[in-house]
Amino acid sequence: MVDSGADVATRSLPLSGVHGGSAAVRLEVAAPAGRISLRVRNEDVSALSAALGVDLPVKPKTSAFANGRTALWLGPDEWLVIDEGNSGLTTAAANSGALHSATDVSHRNTAILVEGPGAVATINVGCPQDLSLKAFPVGACTRTIFGKVEIVLLRTAEDAFRVEVWRSFSDYAFGLLSQGALDAGQ
Repeated sequence: MVDSGADVATRSLPLSGVHGGSAAVRLEVAAPAGRISLRVRNEDVSALSAALGVDLPVKPKTSAFANGRTALWLGPDEWLVIDEGNSGLTTAAANSGALHSATDVSHRNTAILVEGPGAVATINVGCPQDLSLKAFPVGACTRTIFGKVEIVLLRTAEDAFRVEVWRSFSDYAFGLLSQGALDAGQ
């Protein structure tokens, strides 16, 4: 027998209610977003770009933004596409008519926003990446490590970054970022 009045289970958001930072940097949990891990051949990049409404970048360490969607180049045939509006990435990709693989990773990842003059020092507490503007300009992205976990890092402004991390490692990443923010604030 089905109880029609039963409560529907809802997924709790990772890092719900968490905040941090210092005088030099602010840490904030990004709003929930839709995400797909996308694999596509070079000859089908333009079809997928048109279907998704954002040009998939084809150069290493680059990203593109359009229509509330961000596409991050992760490899020669691999992108992470983030939709701030959470509006049908897999459906848009499926309607492209192009051969591809699109896996919804919306609930696997969460994002932490790191902003302020101490953002680079905060991230470098656990990431060996050269984050100087010359080596890692605005719009640059990479898959790298942060402490003991893999992240995808996107520079959104001179002093702002988006740290994409698997939700199961989000407490660890936020804690390490919090320590880095305290160190950057001294």
